[in-house]
Amino acid sequence: MKIFRLVAPCHFGLEAVLKREIVDLGYEIDQTEDGRVSFTADAEGIVRANLCLRSAERVLLEAGRFHAETFEELFEGTKAIPWEELLPRDGKVWVKKAGSVKSKLFSPADIQRIVKKAIVERMKTGYHTDLVPETGASYPLRVTIRKDEVVIGMDTTGDSLHKRGYRLNEVQAPISETLASALIDLTPWQADRTLIDPFCGSGTILIEAARKAAGIAPGLHRHFLSETWENLIPREEWKAVREELREQILIPKASEVDLRGYDIDQYAVEAAMENAKRAGVASLIRFERRAVKDLRDPKSYGFIVTNPPYGERLEDRKAIVPIYKDFGRRLAELSTWSAYVITSAEDVETMMGRKADKNRKIYNGMIKTYLYTFQGPKPPKGFRQ
Repeated sequence: MKIFRLVAPCHFGLEAVLKREIVDLGYEIDQTEDGRVSFTADAEGIVRANLCLRSAERVLLEAGRFHAETFEELFEGTKAIPWEELLPRDGKVWVKKAGSVKSKLFSPADIQRIVKKAIVERMKTGYHTDLVPETGASYPLRVTIRKDEVVIGMDTTGDSLHKRGYRLNEVQAPISETLASALIDLTPWQADRTLIDPFCGSGTILIEAARKAAGIAPGLHRHFLSETWENLIPREEWKAVREELREQILIPKASEVDLRGYDIDQYAVEAAMENAKRAGVASLIRFERRAVKDLRDPKSYGFIVTNPPYGERLEDRKAIVPIYKDFGRRLAELSTWSAYVITSAEDVETMMGRKADKNRKIYNGMIKTYLYTFQGPKPPKGFRQ
């Protein structure tokens, strides 16, 4: 059984969430860096990671790592990797993305060109041929150089893991599925507790919560690039794991969960409903057109997880102030509830009229955001909604 070193990138600030997911799958963490977690696994692990990880952006198979300060060292280091053990004779390989941070080599185009050239030379030697046809399966690579340390990863995923396949209808500035799922994991919410998103947009946060409650693996209904890598992963592995994950699905009764999404935009509400239907959890979520100023609920000890408008532009900034003020007033009335608010808007605590119990820095793409936690009291022992 061959063991690989896998690298799973994630949003900056969510490394702890991803580590917990990987450990729960039964794999050993090898290293944690900013925005990525490395772990060891076999071929089945590549399959499970792609199908099951909710907060990772993709899964890379680390082909090799080495130190390089010159293009000659980059060439020789790449050529020293036993590519004939990782790629079939006719494998189509190219460097899809190259990035450099605080390193002497910084030109992405030159890095891509030299790495590709070195791989071709190694393949010729390894397969004792003068021609590398590249007519077979695709093996795109991602090269990262940090402080002159080169890491070459084979992209096992293809389209990013946030593309679950259910979100066809989007609204302005939607939150990604991976980030939405991670937000849920950063709270103590459980499926037997009420969860409301008063700025639900396309419904992603609630859909991810519902799919988690139903035990639906995030990647179950999509395909992955490495499904064609039969030299490394037998097709039977994909089939067996998918069948196992399907057997684990248990859609709860609508009466057993309380997930609700509100938005002032009727188009957003309709889009969220369609997305939930495609995600297989329409029966578990109630969407409704409602302004945040009308947020009220008779239940106690519920949760709010939401992604309100950011107000990136000056004119938008003026518009969001009353929205956050209304939100703060409504939250004050929900005195036993806990709220988790991710936003890049400034002076959130001032606008909401309440100091957060804590906040966590998370990068949503290139936007620096903060997850503000407004903690409610713990429910009494034996509490049930």
